Amino acid sequence: MQHQNQRMQECIEACSRCHRICLETLTHCLSKGGRLSEAHHLRLLTDCAEICQTSANFMLRNSELHVYTCGACAEICERCARSCEEMTDDDFMSRCAEVCHSCAVLCREMARLSERAA
Repeated sequence: MQHQNQRMQECIEACSRCHRICLETLTHCLSKGGRLSEAHHLRLLTDCAEICQTSANFMLRNSELHVYTCGACAEICERCARSCEEMTDDDFMSRCAEVCHSCAVLCREMARLSERAA
């Protein structure tokens, strides 16, 4: 149980970091314009920021339903990372992709750990 609590704390921190980075990247994209401000990309950044915040909140409350938010978070983070990777000539995009990938790995692990515990 101690290992799961430590991994959950790491996942909460990753979700919080990803939430912040996605919002910072969104602001950057809006200020740069062009292909960085395409609607699909901006929606993914927004969706990713929101699901990361929601997942962190579910885990902070020890909600047994966090398995669902973590599963969704992993999927959305991966999609956001792929979108950012299409524009890696921009440092913000590279950083965002890296943070999103890291968050996806931890959220996927948290969803699996929680499913096994149930």
